[in-house]
Amino acid sequence: MRLLKIPVLLCIAVAIFAMAQPQFAQGQKPPLSPPAKTDVTLTNAHISIDYSAPSVRGRTIFGGQVPYGEVWRTGANAATTLKTSGALQIGDLSVPAGTYTVYSLPTADGWKLIINKQTGQWGTVYDKSQDLGRVAMSVGSNAAPVETMVIDFEKTMGDKSELHVKWANVDASVQVTAVK
Repeated sequence: MRLLKIPVLLCIAVAIFAMAQPQFAQGQKPPLSPPAKTDVTLTNAHISIDYSAPSVRGRTIFGGQVPYGEVWRTGANAATTLKTSGALQIGDLSVPAGTYTVYSLPTADGWKLIINKQTGQWGTVYDKSQDLGRVAMSVGSNAAPVETMVIDFEKTMGDKSELHVKWANVDASVQVTAVK
């Protein structure tokens, strides 16, 4: 009876180990643009952004892979989602608490961040009539090229933060303030 327990326990352990492995360990490759998330807690709101993070992989990004003058999904794969528990002021745009899709409009002369009310769609499905609004972003350069796109919050203090989109040589940012 004791000898029977050891193989059974060994089989259970192997099965648990196999189920705990990521999908790409079972013959699938990891995604080229893996899921990513950033969040910040301000005095009057918690903000989270879910996106897929593409990589440069030797390509020309802005003005190439991401054409100037065309709405971009601000990431890859499914649409980038912004959730806020409180009202925000993003640049000069008032954003009520809720869930939104984030797009952007890069040009050679500057960027606009687009907050869109439609949610749950694939990233390339864009309906301009659903825009809550557009806001200008400041555009700078990264100290070193960023291989994998990053969306993050910086200079957070109290009810204010800066939202940054960094990829390749570009760092586009906009002020975010939680309002009462």
